Amino acid sequence: MKRILLTLAFTLTSVLIAHSALSEERSQHKALWSKMESGQCQPALEKLNRLANVGDGFAQTLLGITLNGGVCVEKSQVDAVRWFRKAADQGSPEGQLLLGTVYESGEGVSKDVHEAVAWYRKAAEQGFANAQFDLGRMYLNGLGVPKDERDAVMWYRKAAEQGYAQAQVSLGEMYRDGRGVTKDDHAAVAWFQKAADQGDASGQNGLGFMLNKGRGVPNDDREAAAWFRKAAEQGDALGQTNLGVMFAKGMGVPQNDREAVAWFRKAAEHGDAAAQNKLGLMYANGQGVNKDDHEAVAWYRKAAEQGDASGQNSLGVAYENGQGVRQDEAEAKKWFHMAAQAGNAWGQRNLGRLLRDGRGVAPNSVEAHAWLNLAASAIEPYPDAANERDDLGRQLNSAQRAEAQRLAREWQPGQGLGTAKGKQ
Repeated sequence: MKRILLTLAFTLTSVLIAHSALSEERSQHKALWSKMESGQCQPALEKLNRLANVGDGFAQTLLGITLNGGVCVEKSQVDAVRWFRKAADQGSPEGQLLLGTVYESGEGVSKDVHEAVAWYRKAAEQGFANAQFDLGRMYLNGLGVPKDERDAVMWYRKAAEQGYAQAQVSLGEMYRDGRGVTKDDHAAVAWFQKAADQGDASGQNGLGFMLNKGRGVPNDDREAAAWFRKAAEQGDALGQTNLGVMFAKGMGVPQNDREAVAWFRKAAEHGDAAAQNKLGLMYANGQGVNKDDHEAVAWYRKAAEQGDASGQNSLGVAYENGQGVRQDEAEAKKWFHMAAQAGNAWGQRNLGRLLRDGRGVAPNSVEAHAWLNLAASAIEPYPDAANERDDLGRQLNSAQRAEAQRLAREWQPGQGLGTAKGKQ
């Protein structure tokens, strides 16, 4: 989920205004902000200061935003916090939300996620949807509160039922993945649809995913591609990546490698790691672009250095085969190990091969068997990993096989294997 950053003053203010009752008073605030946006700074700023100084909480909040973002005034995060606090102390939910935001980010105050949660909660308990979403996010991630997916769902639901699109997407994701709530693809689709219909790119992506996979709705690749395109045309990197995949595979759209490359490149240049890896693969295979192993490696590396497991595996393959880089099996092993630890079945299988054959690393048949076993039993298993595991298993004695099975059984994502006994 994208976080609305406090430094994006115009974006944040438009969100606040949209989620506040547009009473005559609120309309006045909106008019003042519009004047500042259009460059009519001095009269609007003077009026905003007068309102803030007589205790208008929303005006105090807007004044804090101008100071935080340097809008019509010299930027001062410390002074921004002072105005947010004035608004928050008199019960303004907008001020409470933004005071929580600065405590979470450490802008103008010492970072304190516990204090952030306290202010989010004050605003959330007043029914402010933005704050309800943020409080749910804190529970989901265990920031300032013990991690609790059920409480996350509760707060997401409160915000979602008010029409807050980000919360609708998050609630859809919780139903899709069965986190904090019983897994329910139909409910996930319903919440993604609500957000998508508001033009939310994440909701459009979520709905496209469910249509593409046939989860909660009949499979419809044409409709999926249409929703991915809506997100992509908003500049959303995930939507661009997904649309690129549809073109690469000819799913819901005519197969077109050049079009796939164009969308992968847009997303990759926005820093999307999955797209960077996919763009690298297109260069490596000469699909939609002239084959260029050096360019492929450059994109693999960008993805890998962001922690993308597929990119790490691709970079490992390049080092193993000497494609676009000098051949270096020890370096290949390093990248395969990173991918394997992240749970990537291709990385697990490739690491298992190197350990089995003693390439770039001392041979270790027990650990090799464990990694091949993990690759074979992954949600998206590596093809033929089970046969490779079984072939190797026939070369091990019963104690070694038992040890290999223990290592695989006890492995946790993000970790290496435990210490293996009886390596050979």
